[in-house]
Amino acid sequence: MKQTIWTKPIYYIVAFLFASISLYPIILMILSSFKPNMEIMMSPLSLPKSFSLETYQNLLDRVPFMTYFYNSVFVSVVSVSLILITTSLAAFYIARYTFWWNNVLFFIFLMGMMIPIKLGIVPLFMLMKDLGLTNSLWSLILMYTATGIPLSILILTGFFRTMPAELEEAARIDGATDLRILWNVVLPLMRPALGTVMIINFIQSWNDFFFPLIFITDDLKKTIPVGMLSLFGEYSADWGALFAGLTLSSLPMMILFFIASKQFMEGLTAGAVK
Repeated sequence: MKQTIWTKPIYYIVAFLFASISLYPIILMILSSFKPNMEIMMSPLSLPKSFSLETYQNLLDRVPFMTYFYNSVFVSVVSVSLILITTSLAAFYIARYTFWWNNVLFFIFLMGMMIPIKLGIVPLFMLMKDLGLTNSLWSLILMYTATGIPLSILILTGFFRTMPAELEEAARIDGATDLRILWNVVLPLMRPALGTVMIINFIQSWNDFFFPLIFITDDLKKTIPVGMLSLFGEYSADWGALFAGLTLSSLPMMILFFIASKQFMEGLTAGAVK
């Protein structure tokens, strides 16, 4: 189809409109974080009358936000690291070693995507209680690792199968072991897939509200989504401090996406073009 002189400007206008719609809630959240409660109620869509950090100071005074922030970072980083290590090994085995049980093993992993994990919250809670992990951050790490493995296996196995086996055969002729081949040859070429897995699982663990609400009771062990509940009163809420907390909690995800956005986009579009 031949493009006219007006086609490209129209594409830019449509892209700008979609970008504006997508960025509007984020911009509104950041602007509202500089407003006191009364100003948010009176003029929620206007610019702040003064850019003061009073709401941020109020947030730190009312709740141990930095403790919540550290807990969220620790849980997300450790769970994502465990997912990347375990799924890269398992996906490499499934994709490169041909045994009769490979398809069965792959199907067992994928069953984790078919069964809603929240339906088993009662036996999961009893299991964590028997293991002595209730009110512990490790209960969240184990849950996020277990729930993140199925989709990660699906993504990484597909990438492994599209990579030429000749690279591994050449390294094996040179005397490299399977782990060295995986670490030095395969994984550097798997950055798009690893970036996709990392971003998806980090966002899932960072934003999760359900499991911390069930497994964590100590206030100093709560993550950001559950800890921010204390800003809601019975009849009112501190919206300024709440928007300040939301702004601070969104910074790690923004930074992570900007760092790994190229690999993430390549991972999503890989295989679409030969």
